[in-house]
Amino acid sequence: MSLYADYLKEIDTRKTQGLSPKPIDDGALLAEIVEQIKDLKNEHREDSLKFFIYNTLPGTTSAAGVKAKFLKEIILGEITVAEITPAFAFELLSHMKGGPSVEVLIDVALGSDEANAKSAAEVLKTQVFLYDADTDRLKIAYEDGNAIAKDILESYANAEFFTKLPEMDEEIQVVTYIAAEGDISTDLLSPGNQAHSRADRELHGKCLISEKAQEEIQALKLQHPKKRVMLIAEKGTMGVGSSRMSGVNNVALWTGKQASPYVPFVNYAPIVAGTNGISPIFLTTVGVTGGIGVDLKNWVKKLDDEGKPILNNDGNPVLEQKYSVETGTVLTINTKKQKLYNEAGDEELVDMSSSFTPQKQEFMKAGGSYAIVFGKKLQTLAAETLGVEAPLVFAPSKEISHEGQGLTAVEKIFNKNAVGVTPGKTLHAGSDVRVKVNIVGSQDTTGLMTMQELEAMAATVVSPIVDGAYQSGCHTASVWDLKAQANTPRLMKFMNDFGLVTGRDPKGAYHAMTDVIHKVLNDLTVSDWDIIIGGDSHTRMSKGVAFGADSGTVALALATGEASMPIPESVKVTFKGKMADHMDFRDVVHATQAQMLEQHGDNVFQGRVIEVHIGTLLADQAFTFTDWTAEMKAKASVCISNDETLIGSLELAKSRIQIMIDKGMEHDNGMLAGLIAKADQRIAEIRSGEKPALTPDDNAKYFAEVVVDLDKIVEPMIADPDVNNIDVSKRYTHDTIRPISFYDAEKKVDLGFVGSCMVHKGDIKIVAQMLKNLEKTRGKVEFNAPLVVAAPTYNIIDELKEEGDWETLEKYSGFEFDDEAPKTAARTEYENILYLERPGCNLCMGNQEKAAKGDTVLATSTRLFQGRVVADSETKKGESLLASTPVVVLSAILGRTPTVEEYKEAVEGIDLTKFAPPLQAPATSRSMHF
Repeated sequence: MSLYADYLKEIDTRKTQGLSPKPIDDGALLAEIVEQIKDLKNEHREDSLKFFIYNTLPGTTSAAGVKAKFLKEIILGEITVAEITPAFAFELLSHMKGGPSVEVLIDVALGSDEANAKSAAEVLKTQVFLYDADTDRLKIAYEDGNAIAKDILESYANAEFFTKLPEMDEEIQVVTYIAAEGDISTDLLSPGNQAHSRADRELHGKCLISEKAQEEIQALKLQHPKKRVMLIAEKGTMGVGSSRMSGVNNVALWTGKQASPYVPFVNYAPIVAGTNGISPIFLTTVGVTGGIGVDLKNWVKKLDDEGKPILNNDGNPVLEQKYSVETGTVLTINTKKQKLYNEAGDEELVDMSSSFTPQKQEFMKAGGSYAIVFGKKLQTLAAETLGVEAPLVFAPSKEISHEGQGLTAVEKIFNKNAVGVTPGKTLHAGSDVRVKVNIVGSQDTTGLMTMQELEAMAATVVSPIVDGAYQSGCHTASVWDLKAQANTPRLMKFMNDFGLVTGRDPKGAYHAMTDVIHKVLNDLTVSDWDIIIGGDSHTRMSKGVAFGADSGTVALALATGEASMPIPESVKVTFKGKMADHMDFRDVVHATQAQMLEQHGDNVFQGRVIEVHIGTLLADQAFTFTDWTAEMKAKASVCISNDETLIGSLELAKSRIQIMIDKGMEHDNGMLAGLIAKADQRIAEIRSGEKPALTPDDNAKYFAEVVVDLDKIVEPMIADPDVNNIDVSKRYTHDTIRPISFYDAEKKVDLGFVGSCMVHKGDIKIVAQMLKNLEKTRGKVEFNAPLVVAAPTYNIIDELKEEGDWETLEKYSGFEFDDEAPKTAARTEYENILYLERPGCNLCMGNQEKAAKGDTVLATSTRLFQGRVVADSETKKGESLLASTPVVVLSAILGRTPTVEEYKEAVEGIDLTKFAPPLQAPATSRSMHF
């Protein structure tokens, strides 16, 4: 049977699901379609033309290669197709973005037919996705005296691909749609359990919010045909939890503008808003698509006569409505005045200058950030080739410098890695610059989208600027189902071919690793001066500064080795006092959030970098803190380490990288060996005193400072989603931190989960030690609730086996994963036993495994969003409470939260994760800058 016949079958199947034909990326299928177009009597010719013109993916897909070749034949007159004239063929090439289409356009532009050459040149002048192979051809032709090549390069030097684009509308009228009240997780826009469909944009679009919401959005569009729908988080922040490009894609699909009439289901320019603005990492993703993020400030704190907030009975500020944004409200965005007005435009509601920085306006004009990044590089290259100075077309890097002011840690990292800024100028927070990216991570539920983005921008190999790049398989590790079997090998092959080290070997030479990506990236980061970009909000390393990002920004970092972003403000976190022997470091993490709110009232971490002075913990343990900063709504975190601790962390990273090499994971490009060499160089710099561990300057300026008093942490704490809070905006935040005594040993626990990126080897050892302790005191261990344990990496399991802990876990387990026979279906029911699951994200991700609906789950995870780990039942809200490993284990055994006395007894003699604040000038320091 032909590929086309298979495609027709698939179309029939999709029809039953209310879906259009899937966009074509397979060159072999399109080759059949081309043959049917050539055959004037073919019964499928009319449909084949539609598929060819309107339903073929652009970029470097194999289908794009076939399409570009056929269009070239039409342009050169080698074949005639009545429905596709040469002029129309040029238009179609102009929408194909790069790769094969640019190659064809350069072929024609440098060819002997003068008329065709000029037409091709005019199209090329609009293109920006050119790589070295393309620009080298133009450069050689120019040097050989080719007038067309000179004309094209002059156009690039003047950035006509940008200057000739239409300006933004001065006024944009919007009609509001409240997606939900309170913080909106990106799970509402793109649920984790639908991750498998993200690359199929039309199918994935059907999971946005709810079917009812989609109908209401469509109704608003019909009622207001000339207005844009603005999606709102009322009394909350939009897009907390992750960058989630698929969420932005879904919003754009339902409310945005179509990018090209010849590319289906790729929309851009969504408008999203929140009472408390947009989560920083999600706002970056909105910018990637040329969208607008609005900080509404439509609810404000009610103040008394002295200007102080009036508090309610719970001690929370009383809010009053400044203006209404109820669904169906028409508002006006004035892009010139940068303000939000009422419908008539005569009443100013809120200033929007932060939404319309010069850089963001460029993204909006160009239809997204990619075109700007590539355009700037293309302009620079063309000007250098012509030997001229490039005119100032793009907004210059925003360079903010305060004379006499020192640098925070993140400011130091940005200054070191900045590209294209004034030489010798010191940059402070608020500057907006391009920076080199050292480490890039792609995870498996966003990886397929990153693949698409790389194909769309015609990239074929990882940038030489990038020191390390890794593709994980951890988010789909729990269940090797048909979806994973179809998607994961394809993803791994593409990424390995692109130049990444991959968790699964496309050739099957080494055992498939499902290690949690954040743990791997934490090892691959071998300098405290690195910048890391990863396709997940929990890209928070304990060395360098890491930013969680959408699949598109990850693709851009892989292809160019660069990212563009403002230097964030920092909040300094230091510690005093002493940890009680019975406390675990996870409780320090919870206490930081609680004490910050107590000290400042508002979440001063939101949108900023947390500079945490935690230098006595090795990278593995410190990662517990930096990882949590994603849930604090921070943009990133920087861990300030002392010299000896940093050396220890780098030596540990080297050993882990060597294990990857020993397992056969090294890439042909020698990436892993290069990282070990880089780590050795950094260790030598520290030991010699040439370049000590990164520290801020004494006179650095911070937005705020938080001092965590360890003496106040006297009992374990739980982050509670507070699902029944009368104030909807207070539910499912990470701000409700409660001591275990709050629950009076009466809170029923239906399932315990120890796993996710928040745990390290020490946590799994604690599980084993607690089981041995409890057996001694009770005679045997019986679980009153299921306990799921998922180690983050295979290395940890290997080490636990060597040290005897795994044997203890096996003794008590009722299920142990088997890589030779992985689960092919998600578990739907749990017994009251210990489950030893495969390394990976497991319940934390929520896309494969879940607790039973309505359950109360106590987990070491980071996720307490509605529906993530556990969904609501018809009679009870699901709860995902977060706590330390010993609290989770004991609660699963008891079937309820413990008393403080029960907890102390269970952990007696156990080596919990400890932390002591660094001394002012540690004796171990090799320099005055410890």
